[in-house]
Amino acid sequence: MAGYGDNAAFTAYAAAAGYVFPDGTTDDQKTAARQRGSLVIDRYEPKFSGTRTGGFAQERAWPRTGGTTYYGEAIGADIPAAIVNASYEAAFLELVTPGSLSPVVTGSATVKREKVGQIEVEYAASTTTSVAELVGMAMPVVTLIEGLLWPFLIACLPAILVI
Repeated sequence: MAGYGDNAAFTAYAAAAGYVFPDGTTDDQKTAARQRGSLVIDRYEPKFSGTRTGGFAQERAWPRTGGTTYYGEAIGADIPAAIVNASYEAAFLELVTPGSLSPVVTGSATVKREKVGQIEVEYAASTTTSVAELVGMAMPVVTLIEGLLWPFLIACLPAILVI
């Protein structure tokens, strides 16, 4: 599985943004981080317009056919730069802290109070038992990634049922 973009462009993007890769970062680690970053972007697929150009067997959510921006502008056959850049942002976060954008949620194992030695911390506890709500609360929101993606997301309009 390949992530969006390539390692050379990822490295250039990170440098332009002022990001510094950890010492000793290998190309294989960058490739793996790009893969995980792309998976983060692909989670938005239900909110992207159009369909996968290569059908259901296509590995990634992009490129897409029949897609339009939030403003109704047609999206060409190429993967938009903002999509690739959003994946680079996610990839860098994943490289620095692997798994940070894909938390594992276990609703029955939440900790309300924790004491280690003299230090005691009580966490806010949720009363929800809905898996969807627990997952939603656990998913990190990276505003930079959201900002890059929003022009490609379908406008959410309130539904009105008329009988």
